Amino acid sequence: MYRKRFVRTSELGVTLFFAQNSERFMLIYLDESGDLGWKFDAPYRKGGSSRYLTIASLVISPDKKHLPKRIIKKLYNKFNWPTSIEKKWVDLSIVERNWFAEKANQLCSKYPGDIRYLSITVKKENVQNHIRIDANKLYNYMIGLSLLEEMSKHKEITFLPDPRSIKVASGSSLHDYLQTQLWFQMESDTVLTTIPCSSDASRNIQFSDMLSGIVQSHFEDGSSQPWSKIRSNISCQTIFF
Repeated sequence: MYRKRFVRTSELGVTLFFAQNSERFMLIYLDESGDLGWKFDAPYRKGGSSRYLTIASLVISPDKKHLPKRIIKKLYNKFNWPTSIEKKWVDLSIVERNWFAEKANQLCSKYPGDIRYLSITVKKENVQNHIRIDANKLYNYMIGLSLLEEMSKHKEITFLPDPRSIKVASGSSLHDYLQTQLWFQMESDTVLTTIPCSSDASRNIQFSDMLSGIVQSHFEDGSSQPWSKIRSNISCQTIFF
């Protein structure tokens, strides 16, 4: 038995019908770090593509969704960032990155049943040529590999990816792919609602951007201080390593 209630989600501008029981309803915010390019004959950021691509997700119950936002707000205040400009992971100093990683780790440890961090990283140089022809299929597969098991545990999922993370050719197909896999492959009755949500309008998407940045920086740049502070609370998968 569970009770239902209406909750105003300001970043979406709509009212969603949330279940009181977190095992019935969960929110998943997703963002990525890296790119889907395949130019490896030049250094990354100097004409070449990233060698890795990371997708990270914040899985959270509706009644806790204000907590990651609070960390982002504190980050802006502590380091005197202008609130009119969205701060991305790539713009953060190592001090700012470590502070976020510590706070995010503490949050997940405090609410393990309500907040989870998931990520998946691909080593792109090892991806076969025939897969590179349609990178969107790889992207969809990675999201499915990272999220389907978690999604299948709940009756309802609202999935909120940054729209810049959903390529034009794969926007609707991603939702259809995930829903089909849930019903037929996972044999789950989970109902999936996909609502693209821009990071500049959602602090929880910004939180996911920073999670993906932590993992991507660890693999891409060997910058692992933030990773070491949160790795025990990130369920991290790798493919083509």
